[in-house]
Amino acid sequence: MTRIALIGAGGKMGFRLSRNLKNSEFTVDHIEVSEAGRQRLSQELGIECSDAERAVPDADAVILAVPDTLVGKISHQLAPMMKSGTMVVTLDAAAPFAGHLPARDDLTYFVTHPCHPPIFNDETELDAKKDYFGGLKATQHIVSALMQGPEDSFALGERIARTIYAPVDRSHRVSVDEMALLEPGLSETVCATLLAVMREAMDEVVARGVSQQCARDFLLGHMNILSAVIFDEQPGAFSDACNKAIENGKPMLMRDDWKKVFEPEQIAESIRRIT
Repeated sequence: MTRIALIGAGGKMGFRLSRNLKNSEFTVDHIEVSEAGRQRLSQELGIECSDAERAVPDADAVILAVPDTLVGKISHQLAPMMKSGTMVVTLDAAAPFAGHLPARDDLTYFVTHPCHPPIFNDETELDAKKDYFGGLKATQHIVSALMQGPEDSFALGERIARTIYAPVDRSHRVSVDEMALLEPGLSETVCATLLAVMREAMDEVVARGVSQQCARDFLLGHMNILSAVIFDEQPGAFSDACNKAIENGKPMLMRDDWKKVFEPEQIAESIRRIT
């Protein structure tokens, strides 16, 4: 069986992975430095932790479930313990894109990230509907990249990714550069920013006299139908008035050169700030 060393097993993301890896096809050694994380693993999942010095040398894959800012430091600490051919799995493209992984050609580097459950889905159970993050009840899609290593190792990385993010539907293979365009570019720089602005706009409407519940109901309802049309979930067309509002509103809200956020130097700078 494939042996995995899960680094940060009791952390925010690591605990989710520990739960999904339990009773999977993989043999897993859980490494967690914090006492609180170790206790949580023991009390909630019945998992006892291992030491990195014992687990890493025997691992076929090492998953770094740690913050982006620590991936470089921790990977360099662990690399001398890894046998040739070990797969290092990171959960975000930031640190690999920034060149923070050790320079060892005999290691395989696999990067994977969840898309999170989509707004438009087929979930019918309430628990799945409320699993907004994914990896618990709701089906989600994932993206993965083989940064370095033999081509046939991608299959193992994808099996690990499908397990830690389960339940998974579509699995997209991308490059590390493409993953960086998706995050932080598309998902954070653009999507999260515009959603934050929409929340500020809702608060402004409330400040001008509309009740908070009314404004929220009105905005979220319109987000639903407008998104369905814009993203081709439902056939339809906006009214002439709506199209005119978009035409007039876009130059007030968006700079003409806003798409430069996807230029390589802008992506690199964004990643530099978070790693």
